[in-house]
This record gives sequence, structure tokens and C-alpha cells, in this order.
Amino acid sequence: MTQPSVNDLLAFAHELADAAGETIRPYFRQANSIDNKKVEDFDPVTVADREAETSMRRIIEARYPDHGILGEEHGAKPAGASGLTWVLDPIDGTRSFIGGFPTWGTLIAVNNGTEVLAGILDQPYTGERFVGSADGAFLGDQKLAVRACATLDDAVLYSTTPDMFKPGPEQDAFERVEATVKLRRFGGDCYAYAMLAMGFVDLVVESSMQAYDIQALIPIVEAAGGKVTDWQGNPVLDGGQILATGDARIHEQAMVLLSQ
Repeated sequence: MTQPSVNDLLAFAHELADAAGETIRPYFRQANSIDNKKVEDFDPVTVADREAETSMRRIIEARYPDHGILGEEHGAKPAGASGLTWVLDPIDGTRSFIGGFPTWGTLIAVNNGTEVLAGILDQPYTGERFVGSADGAFLGDQKLAVRACATLDDAVLYSTTPDMFKPGPEQDAFERVEATVKLRRFGGDCYAYAMLAMGFVDLVVESSMQAYDIQALIPIVEAAGGKVTDWQGNPVLDGGQILATGDARIHEQAMVLLSQ
């Protein structure tokens, strides 16, 4: 069987995003059924999350039955002979979703086991779709580019929540960076990475991330000229601690503070 090209995979990812958006939009800013996935903490999931992932998985199984799937809501299916895996987060930012804020998105990535070939962040309510691949990063026809930022004391920092950092060394490390930047804000989830790729945010620092939280965002940020690693400068295909920056100079500066 002939392997699909990256352009074929990206076109298919657009189909998945269309299907997920059709499922999710009717639930946004409505009285949704919300469940909690954790006993010891609040980790919400909605009907929209589950139904959107089910829809995408059904389409993948029909078109590419030998492709693997990793989804937040319905688990993992190993890749077959193709070696390709689709990584899905139907609603990244569920807390924003249930609060009525539009800073959430559907994340769709496809990887070959060693690198992400293409990624999409789709915001079906606002109609924004951020795309990243070797051909560049785009919002519609607009080519995205990060902005220059030479020093951390001139940087805008985003992070989803300060609660994601473990008390002790990890939290201390984040606070060193937080204390250095010009402006820090919380919230945004995946949308913060899109704004980094557009040149409105300079760095995103996070922890406790899963593969489906980050894979789609890597090619969007990197194709816009940015950099995404862990706090030591290593690849982050599996999630964990994340450092995403627009300018390589502040990437190095942030790593120094994060590793102290």
C-alpha cells in the first residue's frame, strides 16, 4: 500500500477538524453534561469531548485502518504497518469550554513515531484554524511568524495554570521565570501556543502535559520560527514539561532559570 503524502495527511486532518467542529459547536455555551474523570481532583469531560473524538476515530478507521490512534477520551490503538499515528484532543481547554470562553480548541496531529508531520489547532466557534507542517504555519491564508524578543525581561509569558507545577523544585523553577518576564498571564490552554506562533506571546511554560496536549502544537510553533522542547532542551513528543518560545535567545535564558 502506498503511503499517503504529508499533503494527503494534512488534507485528511482538515476533514477530521470539520467533523469534530460539527459535533462540538451545538454544545458550546449550552447546558452540557459534565463528568469528572478524577476522584481526587476536578478533571472535567463533556459529552462534546467524547462524541467529537468518537466521530474522528470512526473516520480514521474507515480511511486508514492501519493507522494508530491516541486520543484523550478513548485511549490508544497501536499503529500498523504504516507506522503513522493520529493524536487527538477533541477539546483542549475543557475548563474554558464549560466556562463559555472561546480559548479552547480541537488538536489533531499525525506522527511517524519519531516526529510530528502535521498539526492542526481548530477553534470551530470562532472559525480559526491554525495549521503547521514543513510547508509553514498558517491561519487560513495568513502565514504565521513569531516575533523577536531578545531578553526575558521584555517577554510575555503564558501558562495554563500555576497549579500544574509540582510544589518544590518544579514550582520554584517556574517562579524564577515568572519573576523575570515583563508580563505573565494564565489560561489560554492551546490558544496560547497559537498566539505565540502569531507573534503576540513570547513563551509558554507548562508541566504535566500529555502527548495529545502538545503534539499538534509543535509544528505550528516551529514552522512559525519558534522552538518547543522540554525544560532541558529535549524533544517533547510524549509531553511532560514544556518550554515553547518564539525567539531562541529567550529559550536559552529560560532553560538556565528552569534548570537551576
